[in-house]
Amino acid sequence: MKKKINFTTEVRGMARKAREASRLLARLSTAAKNKALLAMAEDLERSQERLMKENRKDLAAGKKAHLSPSLIDRLRLTPSVIQGMAEGLREVARLPDPVGEVIRMWRRPSGLTVGRMRIPLGVIGIIYESRPNVTADASGLCLKSGNSVILRGGSEAFHSNQAIGQLLRNVLVETGLPQEAIQIFPHTDREAIREMLQLEGDIDLIIPRGGEELIRFVTRHSKIPVIKHYKGVCHIFVDETADLEMATRVCLNAKVQRPGVCNAMETLLVHQKVANRFLPKVAKALQREGVELRGCSQTRKILSHIKEAREEDWSQEYLDLILSVKVVKGIEEAAEHIARYGSSHTEAILTSDYRNAQRFLREVNSSCVLVNASTRFNDGFELGLGAEIGISTSKLHAFGPMGLEELTTTKFIVYGEGQVRK
Repeated sequence: MKKKINFTTEVRGMARKAREASRLLARLSTAAKNKALLAMAEDLERSQERLMKENRKDLAAGKKAHLSPSLIDRLRLTPSVIQGMAEGLREVARLPDPVGEVIRMWRRPSGLTVGRMRIPLGVIGIIYESRPNVTADASGLCLKSGNSVILRGGSEAFHSNQAIGQLLRNVLVETGLPQEAIQIFPHTDREAIREMLQLEGDIDLIIPRGGEELIRFVTRHSKIPVIKHYKGVCHIFVDETADLEMATRVCLNAKVQRPGVCNAMETLLVHQKVANRFLPKVAKALQREGVELRGCSQTRKILSHIKEAREEDWSQEYLDLILSVKVVKGIEEAAEHIARYGSSHTEAILTSDYRNAQRFLREVNSSCVLVNASTRFNDGFELGLGAEIGISTSKLHAFGPMGLEELTTTKFIVYGEGQVRK
């Protein structure tokens, strides 16, 4: 008979060890953290075959469970994915250490000098699905920012996550750092997540990464602050002044390169003055790649063969080769559509008009707004943050891709010369 696991005891024990390790991490030198990060990168590359062997177990189980192609794509470890994980750790090592940075100082009439210093958040819990690379990315970012991390990956990536996690923990031991700074749940029961979400005194922040169902579950049950994004309903607006050849390339990239990720374009908005010229051109390119188009009534007058877009399509995150298309009167209607149906994730304008570009940047308040570039660039690595720990669409305390600085907070520091308050 299988012994029943006491998740309360186990999870609380992990959190206490993480808290102890976090106090040591907060005092570590930048050199010590970078040494461990670089060693982790080397070990990932050396262990490529073993990691892919463990990943094949997850892929086989995922196919047997009839996971969608987009989930299988997120789950797969290839040599290039492993190399990307290693390069992400090296990039994090190259980045400035935020811990201890004084970001502002000012003098008060009392003679006190007041400042703000960056400090680690402490213990971070990460709950994620499918992507084994999150194990390395999150561990590296938390280590560099002085935080302990407790990782709970999805059952579909269990073998991959365990293999990566054990490798990283071994490096911590080899470099003289506390092994409890990186901890991974050794089983997949959801009850462990429920216990984890109750530990408001032991865990400082929860970051869920995965589908909307997971994120809503975490938000509903957590007593700990949660950084979240429910979905990525990303838009591109093709302005009347856009270079249509460039616009076709950008739209194709935004939809087709990796349709199963949160920064892929889900809705294309086209200015009515260029719709007759642009839509046939972009539709041909997209349909050549297998994209199913669903359009508004004006779009279907130009592309009569495509499906009608229903009301629910405008707020849909397809994560697939499906795209909603709408013809709009101009930038104001485009911005209104985004405000109504978007998810505050990523939006782009393709235009040659500087004033329209600046207006779009000012008025569209998503976590990343781009001019003349693919939505696929809303990514921590692409934006120079190193690896990212997630993309937040909640504005407290971070908005957009979360890198090192977003894993810190600030405390006030005050220098005096014996002042007392009157």
